[in-house]
Amino acid sequence: MADVKRDVRNPVLFECAWEVANKVGGIYTVIKTKVPVTVSEYGDRYCLIGPLSYKTAPMEVEAQEPADPYIAATLESMRGAGVKALYGRWLIEGAPHVLLFDTGSQYSRLDEWKGDLWNLAGIPTPPNDHETNETIVFGYIVAWFLGEYVARQLDTAVVAHFHEWQAGLAIPLCRKRHIDITTVFTTHATLLGRYLCAGSVDFYNNLQYFDVDHEAGKRGIYHRYCVERSAAHCADVFTTVSHITAYESEHLLKRKPDGVLPNGLNVVKFQAMHEFQNLHATAKAKIHEFVRGHFYGHYDFSLDDTIYMFTAGRYEYRNKGVDMFIESLARLNYRLKKSGSKTTVIAFIIMPAATHSYTIDALKGQAVTKQLRDTVVEVQNRIGARLFEHAIRSNGEHGTLPTPDDLLSEEDKVLLKRRIFALKRNALPPITTHNMADDANDPILNQIRRVQLFNASGDRVKIIFHPDFLNSNNPILGLDYEEFVRGCHLGVFPSYYEPWGYTPAECTVMGIPSVTTNLSGFGCFMQDLIERPQDEGCYIVDRRSQSVEDSVSQLTDHMFSFCQKTRRQRINQRNRVERLSPLLDWKNLGIEYSKARQLALRRAYPDAFYGAGGEGEEEFDFGMERMLPNSVPASPRFRMSGIATPGDIGTLTEEMQALGTSDYRGYQWPGHMEDEDEGYPFPLVMKVRSRASSVMSGASTPGGGKSNSLSEGDLRKADAALSNVGEGQANGVNGVNGRH
Repeated sequence: MADVKRDVRNPVLFECAWEVANKVGGIYTVIKTKVPVTVSEYGDRYCLIGPLSYKTAPMEVEAQEPADPYIAATLESMRGAGVKALYGRWLIEGAPHVLLFDTGSQYSRLDEWKGDLWNLAGIPTPPNDHETNETIVFGYIVAWFLGEYVARQLDTAVVAHFHEWQAGLAIPLCRKRHIDITTVFTTHATLLGRYLCAGSVDFYNNLQYFDVDHEAGKRGIYHRYCVERSAAHCADVFTTVSHITAYESEHLLKRKPDGVLPNGLNVVKFQAMHEFQNLHATAKAKIHEFVRGHFYGHYDFSLDDTIYMFTAGRYEYRNKGVDMFIESLARLNYRLKKSGSKTTVIAFIIMPAATHSYTIDALKGQAVTKQLRDTVVEVQNRIGARLFEHAIRSNGEHGTLPTPDDLLSEEDKVLLKRRIFALKRNALPPITTHNMADDANDPILNQIRRVQLFNASGDRVKIIFHPDFLNSNNPILGLDYEEFVRGCHLGVFPSYYEPWGYTPAECTVMGIPSVTTNLSGFGCFMQDLIERPQDEGCYIVDRRSQSVEDSVSQLTDHMFSFCQKTRRQRINQRNRVERLSPLLDWKNLGIEYSKARQLALRRAYPDAFYGAGGEGEEEFDFGMERMLPNSVPASPRFRMSGIATPGDIGTLTEEMQALGTSDYRGYQWPGHMEDEDEGYPFPLVMKVRSRASSVMSGASTPGGGKSNSLSEGDLRKADAALSNVGEGQANGVNGVNGRH
């Protein structure tokens, strides 16, 4: 195998994840939205691999026969051994090839494979952990497929990219079997990190002190942790989604990541700036309708002076920062009342939890409001008819105007009074829209009770807890999530554990200001890129270097200052937020994935990139000499050195590997050829780092500082020393082909 010369210029890419055509969480969004840029780079050389879910696959995948003869032969061989698989195209934008394996078809081999895993890697597996059993079967099937495929296809290099531990078991198997592929492993969060943060520990300041084996064993996840750690160590290239997760992985998984691959979104830019503002106004009107019904009988505030804030995500009370959000709302309520503000804040908490049904009070509110509206429309029509009749009878001579009694009949008055009396309410408006399964022990409701935010008339802050997913068929709050976000004024996500954070990223793309923290991947990303993110509508709360009390005060300050803004200022801020969206576009961030794959190829096949003489000369040229990008965001003032992408700052190893960004660019990256400078009057100041700061672990990764950074002079001396050492060792190094 080692003697086979594989073509590294046009590699085949297999991307493997548990959430391919199988929606479970955020990784589904990552893969689905990234597909268009990956397909444009690889075309038919790209195939996704995942588990076959009979619930979702028939609706998401169109079955086809493989066009690649090697895949066809491999699948035929595996089917002969009893493996069930579905090959076809995933019906999403980009329509990539997809290969789904039915893990249930190979459960008969589970015990055999568990024994092999113990003998091979020393990883123990308990008998009754269904998720781990699925992971083992899936990992062995994928390794089986890749092994057979590269044994047949000997011409082209194969890159296999794995996401998360559920898909990562194939990596140590491929390494142990010496399968001639190169692997990339991306962790989107660490198992142990999620568990530790859910408990009350000062996680980030004690990372280096955790006894990882003991902590994993104590929580009953040691076997899962072993799978994750073995995948991280056996992969040719190990990456994470953010600097904060890179720091965490370095201490918990004991390997420093080679790079950071930030998560992007498919950004759709509107033709005209005002279009997304119109969408905000339309969606806000729908939220107004809900609020009128929910607060019937206590609707004593002006909707023109109302601010809608929200938080959303998985129900992880501490990790998602809901505890801090509610505490800050209580303090905001006190400050608004003390300052005599007329502003009302309505805070939505959208987190799916165990519920029985909608509350009667919530349903009644919407019904009573609808009844009143229907009655008013009916009376309105009658008044219009009487007014027209009175005017037409005047014959243009005696122009007397009708009195209110002429227009409003006794019957109309009785009907209106009945509807108005129906709005009487003895209780306060409800906090929650659903009947909770465990109301007494629900942590969110218990904290709301503790801070006494009960939607009283005197309170300037009202809370609505919607413990279910949003959809337009909802009889109470009938909006999809995207429409709801567009209608709000501020998203608040003060997470303690958030490896990336799609919720604030989605807010940014939709032009909605958001609050996040420096412990979320998205918060670090924005802090790295923008000089003063709060001026651009991206508020970042420091939850790392200050106490909880100070963090709560900072969050309260951000929300209070937002409430002080005029409507005009809020419109301007939304414009500033929306122009940040290109920074989160896969057309820019997808380049980081190209870098990771290229680095993996260089590590697996160094002779194909560096001549046999060891001088660092490449045998071929990618033909993209420091190419400038087709499009960069119009307003940011980049200092261009080659191509500047947001992820360049997120690349940990680029300088250390002596690679330029042009090394990763094997083709024309898709860009916005039609983009023009929007000509914003307010410049966006981007941070630009020197070569020295790219190896600094301070600003972007917690735990370092300015004192750890190297000067340019230090780096020049190190380069000189290394080149002297390198000349003496060149012959020994070049004998290594990376596959022993």
